[in-house]
Amino acid sequence: METKVDEEAGVNGAGGAIKEEKAPLLKAQEFPEVERNNWIHKAIGQTFKTTGHLANHLPTGTALAYQVLSPVLTNGGRCDLASRFLTEMLVSICAFTCFILSFTDSYRDLNGTVCYGFATTNGLWIIDGKAVLPKELTKSYRLQFIDFAHALMTLLVFGAVVMFDHNVVNCFFPQPSAEVAELLTALPVAIGVFCSMMFATFPTTRHGIGFPLSAHC
Repeated sequence: METKVDEEAGVNGAGGAIKEEKAPLLKAQEFPEVERNNWIHKAIGQTFKTTGHLANHLPTGTALAYQVLSPVLTNGGRCDLASRFLTEMLVSICAFTCFILSFTDSYRDLNGTVCYGFATTNGLWIIDGKAVLPKELTKSYRLQFIDFAHALMTLLVFGAVVMFDHNVVNCFFPQPSAEVAELLTALPVAIGVFCSMMFATFPTTRHGIGFPLSAHC
């Protein structure tokens, strides 16, 4: 948006022409450049950048349910005996869901319908219908060692999300010692760095329940 500023007041010459100059209404603000001169600052910056994407490795429904129910069941971090028990149940159920859903996969049939199932040693066990995959496709859906590794990393990521939740931390550790507070701050960051490297080095090809689907599943 621009405004017109008169350079001279009044009329100049017989033609009555007014000299005008366009000036911006709002001057653009320049933010100072962040300096990261040592490896600690660089490592922390990269960690926050990578851990911001860690939630993408969690089942969407499970992560959403946890984020909605956590403030309610923890009573905003002020837990009594009942609230603490309910919070333990919430964390346990969500952790188990994150782990077990890592073994699910999906595919699209000839009609474009997405079908879900569990990966087994014999192939994909369809759970929302009846279908038998061709033998040449069965091999790609068989249970592998990397599935257990991804399930474990997904469980670690969820643990890091829980430790980032101040309501849950205040519920289980209302008055933590200096050592415990330092551990609760450093451990999620360490998990974020480790899992980010592992997910990047050993990516999964599965698109299970609650995870983003590809064009071909």
